[in-house]
Amino acid sequence: MKQFKDPDFMDHFIDKYRDMHNLWEVKNPLYRNKPARKASLEELLQFVKTQIPNADIEFVERKIGSLRSRYRKELNKVQAFMRSGAAAEDVYVPSLWYYNRMRFLEDQMEVRESLSTLPSSLPSTPAEASEDQPGPSILKEVEEPSWSQEDLSQDEALECVSQEEA
Repeated sequence: MKQFKDPDFMDHFIDKYRDMHNLWEVKNPLYRNKPARKASLEELLQFVKTQIPNADIEFVERKIGSLRSRYRKELNKVQAFMRSGAAAEDVYVPSLWYYNRMRFLEDQMEVRESLSTLPSSLPSTPAEASEDQPGPSILKEVEEPSWSQEDLSQDEALECVSQEEA
């Protein structure tokens, strides 16, 4: 698919993608409208078919995903560099040639906070875990084997005694 990687073609593809806000702008009212999204993807597909005649919707979606993924990786590098507080002469320059063309996605790439599925407070000891808490207790006491002098051979007993004295 070298035709897709042609810089002139990619420039036009990215421009068309940027103009279709319902494909990338989460707050757009048509973002969750499947028929509107499909119509936009069909329009992109018709453009792609000028270079790649056997392309389909899945191909276009994969290419969009690939572009977004590469941009996100490069954006993460830039942001990590900014957080590191490096000197101005050590500025990180993105190596992705279409990085600046994809800058319209920058505010769409914010990481959402993760939600924990664990209860807000877990008991710290098995005694604090009560039966009225739902689900099985993940904190169980493990019985440690107890050895008597008779269970051990004389060599093992001497070894244990010397370890205890140390």
